[in-house]
Amino acid sequence: MRILVLGSGAREHAIILALRSEEAEHEIFAAPGNAGIADDAAVVALDPNDPGAVEEFADAERVDLVVIGPEAPLVAGVADALRERGIPVFGPGRAAARLEGSKSFAKRVMDAAGVPTGRAVRAHDLAEVAAALDELGSPHVVKADGLAAGKGVLVTDDREAALAHAAAYLGSAPVLIEEFLSGPEVSLFFLSDGDHVLPLSPAQDFKRLRDGDEGPNTGGMGAYSPLPWLDGPFGSEEEFVDLVTRTVAEPVIRHLDAQGTPFIGLLYAGLILTPQGVKVIEFNARFGDPETQVVLPRLVDPLSELLMAAASGHLEDLPRPAFAEATAVTVVLASEGYPEAPVTGRALTGLDAAAAVEGVHLAHAATGRTDEGLVATGGRVLSVVALGTTFAESTSRAYRALDRIELAGGQYRTDIAARVVED
Repeated sequence: MRILVLGSGAREHAIILALRSEEAEHEIFAAPGNAGIADDAAVVALDPNDPGAVEEFADAERVDLVVIGPEAPLVAGVADALRERGIPVFGPGRAAARLEGSKSFAKRVMDAAGVPTGRAVRAHDLAEVAAALDELGSPHVVKADGLAAGKGVLVTDDREAALAHAAAYLGSAPVLIEEFLSGPEVSLFFLSDGDHVLPLSPAQDFKRLRDGDEGPNTGGMGAYSPLPWLDGPFGSEEEFVDLVTRTVAEPVIRHLDAQGTPFIGLLYAGLILTPQGVKVIEFNARFGDPETQVVLPRLVDPLSELLMAAASGHLEDLPRPAFAEATAVTVVLASEGYPEAPVTGRALTGLDAAAAVEGVHLAHAATGRTDEGLVATGGRVLSVVALGTTFAESTSRAYRALDRIELAGGQYRTDIAARVVED
């Protein structure tokens, strides 16, 4: 197939690498891509958030399938424009993408569909924020209602900090004050064609910047898959996935379809395992980053067939996707100053040596090429991905590879997947 992947991050690179691993030789375009993606796809100077530009390119190049990686093009209506032209696209339209674009909308959908989630209060000004903080108590959870690149959430015991965080977002949109939920978190992806869903394998990511889940929230500093500790409370990972499919994914997809806004694409369920049961923290309308980097390398079935079946409404014709027994760990290398003020333009070396470690590959996020070589161009620079037969093996491989990479001021967590390594 001729496939256009929209986006420029490690998630998109992971998608492209999964497509490249298939027996079929696809012709892959990426817009706008990055320096690493350029080695695996034809990079196109195209604004992925411009519906008209994407539509024109896909039509002119006879693209068979468009895969939308990040959230911004979805909220901009890129998928709608492509569907109107009859071009298959993996990604929901603007209306369904509000599941991610508006946390208030997502809460309303969950309430209507009977999906378990925490209490939330929508606040329009600081007085309403203060009242909601007092009503729901500490720890305080404050979320920007709209898109915030994974950094719009604050969890704190400090009431003044919660008020300040809310004030930073109130100028453009309301904020949500949510009930604090306690327990381990799980990310679970579902492919949807608007009527049916197929689950992928769960993963756990690490949002905090520093070891021990300290520091500010980020877009994600690492992840691992599968989750063997699900066997204890649920019997098996498969039983856990079945439960979430029945109680979360299917009700939401049915509700959106009944409302005339079918969700076609990737439904990301951010879950928390509370003493009262599994609850939804948030939905995203696309593959998660960095979880994609550990889920897709374990996928046995051709990714292109799954994405095309969802885009064309034929998921019911496919069996549940299968995954290899391998363990996968990814660790994110970030620039100095990330997430508040990342330092960019610094040289990035040692990547070939890192990729030479057995079981390791790299998914580029914010990399660019100059006459002198590769440089970091943003906050999360790349994901080091390692596969192994055990988590001890894959984690050791990931950190050995990281030791070979040089980026002045670069930072990464050293405790990714520590729980399963110890187990």
